[in-house]
Amino acid sequence: MATLRDIKKRIGSVKSTRQITKAMKMVAAARLRKAQLAAEQMRPYSETMADILGSLSSAATDELSHPYFEARSVKKQTLVLITSDRGLCGAFNSGLIRAAEKWMSERDPKKVELICVGRRGYLYFRKRQWEITHTYNEFNAEMDFAMVRDMVSFLTNRFVTGTSDEIYLLYSKFISTAKFEVTLDKYLCIDKPEATDGAGSSTNYIFEPDPDAIFGELLPRYALTRCQAALSDSFASEHATRMMAMTLATTNAGEMIDSLTLQYNKVRQAAITKEILEVVSGAESLRD
Repeated sequence: MATLRDIKKRIGSVKSTRQITKAMKMVAAARLRKAQLAAEQMRPYSETMADILGSLSSAATDELSHPYFEARSVKKQTLVLITSDRGLCGAFNSGLIRAAEKWMSERDPKKVELICVGRRGYLYFRKRQWEITHTYNEFNAEMDFAMVRDMVSFLTNRFVTGTSDEIYLLYSKFISTAKFEVTLDKYLCIDKPEATDGAGSSTNYIFEPDPDAIFGELLPRYALTRCQAALSDSFASEHATRMMAMTLATTNAGEMIDSLTLQYNKVRQAAITKEILEVVSGAESLRD
């Protein structure tokens, strides 16, 4: 049976843990507000960029030609897995890792390569059969535009040079503070949008100087925007899940403190009762 000293030490330890988890929750909440704002501001820009690309692509018809649109026989596929650099964020990483394993298990390991954005994904896959081509472990859930440009340059260069025939992004799409979903998006090649009924299909554009020059300027920006949008969603999801995990940990620590305090009082009461009985027994024996 635990002694009063042992229980008291454990209560102190749990209280210290609760202070840490409470502080981490507050930090995650502050970072979440910033990341959520960035994700919400990025999404309309990304969607508008996609609409513009679709509208111009439909208008260009046969004139459309750019390496990013090149669809070829698939000999090598690349999966960009976006996880976190740090833990203590609930099921954020495990859901992404399970989805990545499922996607890669359906393919020939020799025809699949993995690019890990975030230390947690790299630590999981580094001792497994999958080829890890490159890693980006310095984001720490904060947008680094220089690193994003380097990442986009690396991915697009692999596609344009024919090193990879298809590139996919696997990340957590931020929906709300309490909800996010694992999302797999095809990054490259870009599917040529088909003409649809509506204003976009009936608009006649005059391309100046020519479609190749316009798409040569637009598509690199589109590739950069899509990568930034995926990272923004991932960072917001990470902060949200960490905040929820730390909130739950703080609540559980409080419940454990209450339980240990009750146990401490019971043991203390039992010790007092035992001492009283010993005093009474001693007094009775003296009378006899």
